[in-house]
Amino acid sequence: MDETAPTTPMASAPAPNALTDTMSDRARSLLVPVADPEAHGPTPPPAVAPVLPGRPDADRPQVRAPGHQPDIANGPPCPWCSTPNRPDRHYCARCAMPLDRTGEDTTAPAPWWRRLFGGRRRETPWAGDRPRLRRVFDRIGTWITVLVVITLVVLGFVYIPDGVQATRDHFAKRAPVSPDRITASRSFTGHKPELLIDKLSNTWWGPGISQSGQGEWIEVSFTEPTRLLDLIITPGTSTKPDQLNQSALPHRVKATITTKDGKTTTRDLTLDQGAGGQRRPFRVGEVTKVRFTIESAHAASAKKQVAIAEIEFFGPSSANRA
Repeated sequence: MDETAPTTPMASAPAPNALTDTMSDRARSLLVPVADPEAHGPTPPPAVAPVLPGRPDADRPQVRAPGHQPDIANGPPCPWCSTPNRPDRHYCARCAMPLDRTGEDTTAPAPWWRRLFGGRRRETPWAGDRPRLRRVFDRIGTWITVLVVITLVVLGFVYIPDGVQATRDHFAKRAPVSPDRITASRSFTGHKPELLIDKLSNTWWGPGISQSGQGEWIEVSFTEPTRLLDLIITPGTSTKPDQLNQSALPHRVKATITTKDGKTTTRDLTLDQGAGGQRRPFRVGEVTKVRFTIESAHAASAKKQVAIAEIEFFGPSSANRA
């Protein structure tokens, strides 16, 4: 008895190269074949160009100028663009402007109201050459500006000489001016009006009546017309403060000025209640007479009369002309 067990022949083991080939075949079967891009040429453009939906591109109108026409080469030229046209045309074939300009009456004047508000008639300017649009308010502003300028020019001619003279008087050097004659409505005994222009401050003039002496006046005269710039009035009987209570002091004085042409003007002078001379501007030209009328007084009473110690006048110095 054969102790050896029967044996079944075993299948041979696969070779390593055979397993690798089987996996490669499986992977290759999963690939999708793609055509070689170099095998085909460029893609031809579509027959219709694509456009956005709902916004089709409209064709632009083709503007064509009239071509050359040999039969009108010698026709009448257009007065605007010089293009020849047929004799039977009324408008230019190129610029569509009227060919006949004889119907326009350019010499006939426009109505007065159109000339006043609308100006002269002018040809309509071409597009691009038109002036700035002027509205009604612009015209009103122009007229107002013209009126203001004319007014300033007229006022300048009228007042500039006075302004120049006032400037000269302001910077002019002062010089004393003595009147040639002095009179008064009445005078206290021993105190004549000539004492007002004697250059002394311890002499005085008084009307000789008590209270304020309202209505009493003093008048100085100049033989030659004289230009005055300032004046100094010294109220009371003296410049010393301890003598102020001896008389009433003028408060408001009205000056009536007479010039060489006979015209009169008035000025109001207000004096303070104090001792010493009080300077006041008094710029007048070509003066022949000045009357000072007392209207009120300080410290007036039944036992006092108003008194004025001195009145001095000043005009431009002769050195200013040099």
